Amino acid sequence: MEKEALQALAEGIKSGNRVALSRAITLAESSLEEHQKAAHQLIQELISQTGNSKRIAITGVPGVGKSTFIESFGKLLTQNGHKVAVLAIDPSSSLSGGSILGDKTRMEDLARNPDAYIRPSATGGHLGGVASRTYEAMLLCEAAGFDVILIETVGVGQSETLVNEMTDIFIFLQIPGAGDELQGIKRGIMEMTDLIFVNKVDDFGLDKAKEVKVTLARSLQFLPQKPSGWKRKVFLGSGLNSKGLAEVWDSVQDYFRTIQSNGYFEKNRKKQEELRIAEYIKELVSNRVRNLYQHNSNETKLMNPYLIAEKWVDENLKN
Repeated sequence: MEKEALQALAEGIKSGNRVALSRAITLAESSLEEHQKAAHQLIQELISQTGNSKRIAITGVPGVGKSTFIESFGKLLTQNGHKVAVLAIDPSSSLSGGSILGDKTRMEDLARNPDAYIRPSATGGHLGGVASRTYEAMLLCEAAGFDVILIETVGVGQSETLVNEMTDIFIFLQIPGAGDELQGIKRGIMEMTDLIFVNKVDDFGLDKAKEVKVTLARSLQFLPQKPSGWKRKVFLGSGLNSKGLAEVWDSVQDYFRTIQSNGYFEKNRKKQEELRIAEYIKELVSNRVRNLYQHNSNETKLMNPYLIAEKWVDENLKN
């Protein structure tokens, strides 16, 4: 992409042009190397406009009501003067690579809100329930002036740490009807969690919801303290009926006041940037090695894969 075209796209994003923002995210999501380079040149143009949002991860088991919660939560935030971007991740088929990308239809009211932006993206088979370019999309949304970024993940998986490594706060949704399934919640997810919201209280009854809240609160007592110094909290409510959401937002703001006053916010953002650099290095090296193998397939097809890797490292990383 020509430099003038990139600058025009950057100006469009800074002015809040949604078409420009969508074009830029599409560019970042492309697997073509030239598109990747153009996307990162664009992000470099905008880098001074990034980093100013509250980055919030929202996850939970399938059927817990993530989209309904996010729509009601997003509407509450826009009513309070915030600009909200939702990066909603849809699972991709392992066979066709396709995805439903139906989050905009599940969040119709929020999608029409002038202070909200919803971007459904496919995971592309990427681990951790996040799309391969969620980080880039988040930076572009920040540059466009969105001060709250909500990242909805596919669900609870073994690599859910990836979304935790690019956000500031982790909200886990649960339902009262889980019963013995509470025992099956992975300890790692609970350790990452900052806030738990027990959703669909109206459907299951307040008594059942309170039982679940007590069970969760007891479970949290046995976990190590968060490095942020924050004490995990549990809330009851209903995304569908907007119950308990104001309390969640109050707690989110308390959380940010806590981590900004004790220095954890800056420390965590720096750590996340270092992790991101390491991921980019692995990605770039992997791509170069793949290209090397494809170009020299006849030469390497009879070699031990370890020796191929060792040969590449010796030749390219001598210094």
